[in-house]
Amino acid sequence: MAQSGQALTAADEAVPSVARVYDALLGGTNNFEGDRILARRMTERAPELADAARANRSFHQRAARYLAGLGIRQFIDVGSGLPTPGSTHEVVFEVCPDADVVYVDIDPMVLRHSQYQLAGDRRVLAVIADARDVDAVLGSSGAGQLIDFSQPVGVLMSGLLHLIPDSGDPAGLVARYMSAVVPGSHLVLSQMTADQKPPRSVQAIMEVGERTGGWHPRTKDEFRRLLAGLEIIPPYEGAGPEVTWVGLWQCEDTVVADSDGSRWLYCAVARKPG
Repeated sequence: MAQSGQALTAADEAVPSVARVYDALLGGTNNFEGDRILARRMTERAPELADAARANRSFHQRAARYLAGLGIRQFIDVGSGLPTPGSTHEVVFEVCPDADVVYVDIDPMVLRHSQYQLAGDRRVLAVIADARDVDAVLGSSGAGQLIDFSQPVGVLMSGLLHLIPDSGDPAGLVARYMSAVVPGSHLVLSQMTADQKPPRSVQAIMEVGERTGGWHPRTKDEFRRLLAGLEIIPPYEGAGPEVTWVGLWQCEDTVVADSDGSRWLYCAVARKPG
């Protein structure tokens, strides 16, 4: 595995991170006590958030598999989080063993675990960078080490943009990533929402989120605007090109998949036209 970035320090371990809190919600072990405390505080006020994390992860996996099935052979997983069973490379390699996958995250622990779990695999690159620094993520010292930008790319941003405030111009950020890839490339996107959610649960998430840089839920219309200029793929048979809940996208059983947890996140897969 190729690598880029800095290793984890003791100071980093003392500060809760989004990647590790998410890992704790998924029931993983790549987290510290401070991360677990924050995850418990969230689920005490909104127990369905653990299900929301699993539903988002499942959407990410189904979408990555779908893109590999379309013939996409290059993937950039922005805000990837910690390696877990069913990570992007494992999913796409089942469909296309010669695909290339780049993981991008700001948490140095991601690099440390990637080095351990993926060592020797030249199809996978881990980059430690701020997702908002598009040049660093995509440049010659980042994804550019592995990705051929003259060919279609799958850009995966599941569960990232609700960490970026409106002042950070999330729509502009999406546009910058998609302007760097050729037509036929696809975007996988999910975003937390407060639509039709209990105010007490929303407040709990906002309070806990302040410990890891803030949470910024968005409405369905705001989410749609993040996809401007892209062609939304119908999320399931019989649906139009529309936004849906993470549990419903390409699901096998809509009744089971349409859980309270899945309704915490909107999602879409969209194609760059041309």
